[in-house]
Amino acid sequence: MRQSTKYIVLMFLWLNSMLAFGITLSSGYAGIPTPTAETFKDSLDWADYYFNIHRFKEAVPLYKKNLEVSNKGQETHILKKLALCEAALDHPKESIAYIYDYFNIEFKPTFLLHEDFDGIRDEQSFAKLSGTVLPKFTVWSTFYFFVSLIGFYVTFVLFINKKIDKQARILIATFVFIHSLFILNICVNQTNYVFEFPHTYLMSTWSSLLYGPLLFLYFKRVSKSTDLNKKDLWHLLPTVALTTYLFLTVYGFSGSYKVTQMLQRLEEGLNPGDSTKLLLLVVLKAISLGVYALFVHWIQTKNKEGLSKKTRIWQKNIYMIHVSYVAIYVIYGGLIIAGINSGTFYHAPIVLMSAMVLYVGYAANVQPDVFSGLYSYTNRLFPKYVKSGLTDSLSNELKQNLSDLFQNEKLYRNNDINLDMVANKLDTTRHNASQLINEHFNMSFREFVNSHRIQEAKELLEKENELNIIDIAYEVGYNNKVSFNKAFKKDTQLTPSEYINNLNQG
Repeated sequence: MRQSTKYIVLMFLWLNSMLAFGITLSSGYAGIPTPTAETFKDSLDWADYYFNIHRFKEAVPLYKKNLEVSNKGQETHILKKLALCEAALDHPKESIAYIYDYFNIEFKPTFLLHEDFDGIRDEQSFAKLSGTVLPKFTVWSTFYFFVSLIGFYVTFVLFINKKIDKQARILIATFVFIHSLFILNICVNQTNYVFEFPHTYLMSTWSSLLYGPLLFLYFKRVSKSTDLNKKDLWHLLPTVALTTYLFLTVYGFSGSYKVTQMLQRLEEGLNPGDSTKLLLLVVLKAISLGVYALFVHWIQTKNKEGLSKKTRIWQKNIYMIHVSYVAIYVIYGGLIIAGINSGTFYHAPIVLMSAMVLYVGYAANVQPDVFSGLYSYTNRLFPKYVKSGLTDSLSNELKQNLSDLFQNEKLYRNNDINLDMVANKLDTTRHNASQLINEHFNMSFREFVNSHRIQEAKELLEKENELNIIDIAYEVGYNNKVSFNKAFKKDTQLTPSEYINNLNQG
């Protein structure tokens, strides 16, 4: 009887312990899952348990099974564990595939630094992935970063330099700006910060077809000495079309979408920072650069006269840097077509763009007068007009035109004449018209007008006619007799009446 009681007590204790073991939370004791029907060999907890004790072969199928029914929060956890398991099992291909799946949901590249990846870290595919998404700095990227900063500074200096012709400085400043933006874009791509700041993806691509038109319009402005007009806007249409396309396909989307696009390109073995239409863009850009280089050459050779030696040298250097860039870019385009998108020729075009930025920056600080072309002139006798807008040949031509306006057309007879009216007649700027009168006649605009009016007034007074003094004043352009008398006496030291008396006495 006593022994039966002992068996009953033991049976009760065993049943009680089994019941307690069965109703324990699935996390179990010390993180070990309980073998209930609900969790046995299928749960995520069991997969994590196998992972923690390095039984990766048992963990993988459980993770895969749970991946099919997991929510988004669990999905990232499972994908990370699968990537680590496959790496531990020395399956780099499978591990990297899970890494890409994880990055497409939650992009945190520091995950690649996990110690469990050490076994496959030297694998080419893993090294390429980590080397492409983890931030890094190189000598090239550092150089490009500082050149881009210099370029933005030069852009600002050119924009605010009012000594440079307005249209010319806008064109050349924008030309430098898009170079600087492109160089910064390359820097961001090379440091892999394009993943950290996905809205920098293709941030300079919109201007791919703008380099040639800007340089052409700039040379047209400074070499032909003519204002740009609405017809010149046609040169900007390809850029407008490209920008619109990029906004609809790239720029208008979220940062996560852009990361996905870049990861897809990387997974396909391509540069993630490039456009999906890279080949087409390279071809179009090469054509644009080549065509406009010919246009610039035509303008440059046709309009050499009137430019100072210093300006001709500067323009020649700018053109040669640009042509060198075009030639290298065509070679780069050929390599892209051949499937080669890295190496020496990857950096060569960017180095030439950097040379362009630095050379323009040098000129902007040392010899800004060269930017205005035919609008640039240096005259030591008139320091007020140093770096303004006239060459010797243009100045002499405008002088002759001005003399015709005043001697033959008698423009001064207009009582509302002003400097803007004269400038329009000469088809030049107000500043150039003022400089012209100062340099060639050594007098102000008002003195120049009055000298012609008084000269004709004296001729009319010397003639025997029925005009009285006030009629003569109106005839030569004055509005009233007081102004006429004042100007006449300043010129002759006599009033009109005294002048007539002297003529009669003679």
